[in-house]
Amino acid sequence: MSISSSRSGIVFDIREFTLHDGPGVRTTVFLKGCPLTCTWCHNPEGMSRRPQLVRSAGGDRLVGRRYEAGELAGLLLAQAEILRANEGGVTFSGGEPLAQAPFVAAVIDRMSGVHVVLDTSGYGGRRAFLSLAERADLVLFDVKLVDPAAHARWTGRANRLILRNLDLLTELGRPFVVRVPLVPGVTDTPENLKAIAAIVSGRASLVRVELLPYNRAAGGKYAACGMTFAPGFDESRPVDADTTPFAEAGIEATVV
Repeated sequence: MSISSSRSGIVFDIREFTLHDGPGVRTTVFLKGCPLTCTWCHNPEGMSRRPQLVRSAGGDRLVGRRYEAGELAGLLLAQAEILRANEGGVTFSGGEPLAQAPFVAAVIDRMSGVHVVLDTSGYGGRRAFLSLAERADLVLFDVKLVDPAAHARWTGRANRLILRNLDLLTELGRPFVVRVPLVPGVTDTPENLKAIAAIVSGRASLVRVELLPYNRAAGGKYAACGMTFAPGFDESRPVDADTTPFAEAGIEATVV
């Protein structure tokens, strides 16, 4: 049986009153399952498509709940008034929302009048990507590494689909923010940041670039999920949050 259909999908968290997942005050829905295996992932409980047992000092808990599209939309619509009053809305994140695109699209279709943000790695099929990007008011689009071999090494996948979807997003004209997770010695190198500036430069619907400092607390989640944290890079190395390559390309860039 498919994990996700247009009728139901698996969510591993719903966080209310988030402030960094798009404009205003938002509710962020975290979809379970991701095709990438980034060695620095700070949501390891979102990697697997299926519910999983997470162990902690407070006891064991099952992470991942199946929602019907109408059920989840109803829950989110109950918060719509307060979200609108705070110039916010709902953000779909993950994991990777594209992995459950029919379900996410069905939820969005039931939320007329709610500002929607798609927070995506960009890794997914053309149909899945367009089905969600066309429904979103704003897209938060990760660009981690430009070099295909480096991208495959650190995320488990080449970046061909991601760069293609970035082009599709540009053609669509939907406003988008490029987000760059700053991983010490991996994504924060001068060469990579210059390459990212070069590929996003001149895209009319680009709002800005956001540089996201590395989260050193991420590794602590892995043992609870029954996983091993093996980042393959020096976590103690200071992150280089250099916005200069973007400024030189005429692109607004901020460190979040």
